[in-house]
Formats: sequence, structure tokens, C-alpha cells
Amino acid sequence: MRVSLRDVAERAGVSIKTVSNVVNNYPHVTPAMRARVQAAIDELGYRPNLTARHLRKGRTGIIALAVPELGNPYFAELAGAVIDAAAEHEFTVLLDHTRGEREQEILVSQGFRGGVIDGLILSPLTLEAEDLRGRSADVPLVLLGEREYGLPFDHIAIDNVAAARCAVRHLLGRGRTRIAYLGVRTDSVNEPAHLRLDGWRTELAAAGVPAPDSLVVPVGGWDRDDGARAMAELLDSGVRPDAVFAFNDLIAIGAMRVLHERGLRVPWDVAVVGFDDIAEGRFGAVTLTTVSPDKQAIAKMAVASLLRSLSGREEPGGRELTAKFELVERESTLGRR
Repeated sequence: MRVSLRDVAERAGVSIKTVSNVVNNYPHVTPAMRARVQAAIDELGYRPNLTARHLRKGRTGIIALAVPELGNPYFAELAGAVIDAAAEHEFTVLLDHTRGEREQEILVSQGFRGGVIDGLILSPLTLEAEDLRGRSADVPLVLLGEREYGLPFDHIAIDNVAAARCAVRHLLGRGRTRIAYLGVRTDSVNEPAHLRLDGWRTELAAAGVPAPDSLVVPVGGWDRDDGARAMAELLDSGVRPDAVFAFNDLIAIGAMRVLHERGLRVPWDVAVVGFDDIAEGRFGAVTLTTVSPDKQAIAKMAVASLLRSLSGREEPGGRELTAKFELVERESTLGRR
């Protein structure tokens, strides 16, 4: 039979209220009393009924996270961080992926799972501000990513322009002057890829280094094979860069494979910088220098934003929240030491 609060209270010789205070981590319990109750909890194997607890507050205890692609290591790692952050507040996370399709992002944002979830964290790729205006869903929404909407929803991002400038500045500091950018998309001008392209151009201009269009290579997607095709296209065009800044780590990894196949050494012939700091980049034959967004902070901020809304402390207008990033320098720009 399921162990109840009453069972714990009887074993510890205290009131049910005292056991509840310990279980809910209320501060006004003496250390001796807390230890006494905890010993009874451990002995009986008591586990709180989280479902009942949430239902008493009119909630399901479930929040949703919708990302473009769970197969992308960055989003998989971010999902893990969100799950951990939600668990700290006794919430379960329902995962969904939109494939970056606008129709699916609209469907998710309008709360089609509204009867199941208490809140939604959405990382959109193609969603437009007009899609969110007049949103009828009463489920709180937090947006991730670098697209700015100017709408009353909390929005969490890193400064992509500053991050790209940091990556390019590092390459310039290593003596590289023909720095290619791999990863711009031709089907949208509002995506993070274009913000990173702006950072690439701005930093090169600040250093007085040319930024010809011949060094910018568009991609059809953001996976390893897209990076490999982009790198091969650039080399086949006769353009020989001495460095590559890639939209993400997967593109960078694909590019490094082609460089290896063409007999070009990383970083001596071509230095490479990625973006996202996925685990794969730390374990290749040549480890990858990359821009590392603080995924743990992004996850904690997103969950905290939802809890803020659920608590009734939501203020009109939403907030623009910025997470930190750092450049992690590895062998693809420094060589082996």
C-alpha cells in the first residue's frame, strides 16, 4: 500500500502538518525535527504524490518544450537542461519537435496541448510576430532563440552578433584574414544565421579586412552533410580561405571532414570555429573551437519565466532576457600543444 503522510507522522510521532512542512521544505522547522521526520520518510520509503499536489493548485505539473529538431545535438542538450531545471520545481517536461516548419510552430504556439500542459517553452525558426499577435491560448509562453518579436512574451537569447564578432576576432588574432562564413540560409532573413553573418561582417570591417560575398556560402540545412557540401562548394569555386566560421558545430564538423579529404590541415592551413559547443566537438580527431552558449542558464531562465507566469506575477509586455556565452578555444584554431 502507498505510504501516506499520516503513516510518516505516526512513525515520527509528530503531526501531519509537521510532516507536510518538511516535505515542502518550509523553513520554520528545527533541524532536529527535520532530521526526525526525514528518518521516518526514509524508513517507510514515502514518496510525495506530485500529481495530487499539482492538481490542488489547478495544474497538471507538465510543461512542454518544442524545438526544431531533437536530433540536433544542441537542442538535445538544451532539452536535457530544461528537464533538469523543471525537475527542480517538480515539473515534468513534454518534448515536441516542429521540424522548423511555420505551420507546426503556429500550431504549437497556439496551445493545441493546452488541456495537458501548464506552460510552453518554444524555440521557433520560422514563426513570425504576426503569428503570435492575438494569441488566444491561455497557456503561458516563453520564446527561445535570437529572433526578436516585440510581443508580451518573455524571450531568452544570446547576443548572436557579439558572439560572431568574438569568434571572428579570435581568428583575426591568429593571423587569419580570409575568413569564410558557412551557414547562411537563402529562405529567411530573420534567422540567427543572418545575425551571425552580420557579426562576421562587422568584425571584419572593424579590422579593415575585406569581406567579399565569395567567402559566404549558403546552406540548405544545418547538419554535417550541409557543412561538407558548403566547404566543397567553396573550394571547388577556386576560393581558398585560411579560416572558416560556421553557423554551428555540425556544419563545422562537416567542413573539417572535407578539408581533411582535400589534404588541408586544420588549423595550419585552415582554422575552424563552430557555434553551440556540442559534445561531439570535444572528441574529434581535432577538437573544435566553438562559441558556447550557456545552455544551463537558458534552461533555468526559461523554466523560471514560466513559473513566474503561473504564479500570477507576470507583467505586461514580456521581458528580453540575455544569456551569456563564451568562446572555447581548442585545437581547430590553436593546434595541438
